[in-house]
Amino acid sequence: MAELDIGQHCQVEHCRQKDFLPFVCDGCSGIFCLEHRSRESHGCSEVNIKNERLKTDDHSSYPCSYKDCSGRELVPVLCPFCEKNFCLRHRHQSDHECEKLKGPQARMAATKQLVKEIIDSKKGAAINKGRRGAKNSETAAKVALMKLKMHADGDKSLPQTERIYFQVFLPKGSKEKSKPMFFCCKWSIGKVVDFAASLSNLKNENNKATAKKLRLCNIATGEALPSDQTLETWIAKEDCPLYNGKKKKKEEIAERLSSKQHVCSQKDQEEEN
Repeated sequence: MAELDIGQHCQVEHCRQKDFLPFVCDGCSGIFCLEHRSRESHGCSEVNIKNERLKTDDHSSYPCSYKDCSGRELVPVLCPFCEKNFCLRHRHQSDHECEKLKGPQARMAATKQLVKEIIDSKKGAAINKGRRGAKNSETAAKVALMKLKMHADGDKSLPQTERIYFQVFLPKGSKEKSKPMFFCCKWSIGKVVDFAASLSNLKNENNKATAKKLRLCNIATGEALPSDQTLETWIAKEDCPLYNGKKKKKEEIAERLSSKQHVCSQKDQEEEN
């Protein structure tokens, strides 16, 4: 009687055992015995391919350079000052403690004059003399604060205790003259500028070294606030008349760069920051 042709040989070279119930690998589709049925035991080619893909994927994202941060981004986020790569959470100078970050310095005369001209144009020709014994600016701000809260736009998820309200005057050419907004007191001035620009649909190129800059200015003094400090810090200062409900100015300042003026203009830019 002829012998029945049942079972198949294991495809592992050093094994070749005939198994009546062979196993088919769902990775490489090879035939294997009970001992070599797992992918690891027969050195499955599909496992090697996946491992190679994982190694390749490790280089498709960019790690954050900030200490103890494991964040990664799909595209490089470079700081224009220290030229290091960071995640979105640490992209601002104050957030990653940039080594190129400088403290607040005296504002430039040209910047002050530019802000003053814009503020004067917003005020218009009419001057309200008001009655004698008018309320001081701090009391007036409290009244303004109540009005601002009714119409202010901002991040609705912020706790009420962390909100700070401002009437923000927008740059020339904007669709709106001013817009009531609220921000988190723990935010840096730089983050406030980015958020206000987003709410107002303003073109924001603050991350480009040679582009025009958006700045947050005190409407009373024309002073451009330093981007690295927080709103909370400025409100706490006794010598700085900045408090909840204050009117603020958001202005665009042009950077003038040429081959001869590059070094000087770069210094001016750092002073503004």
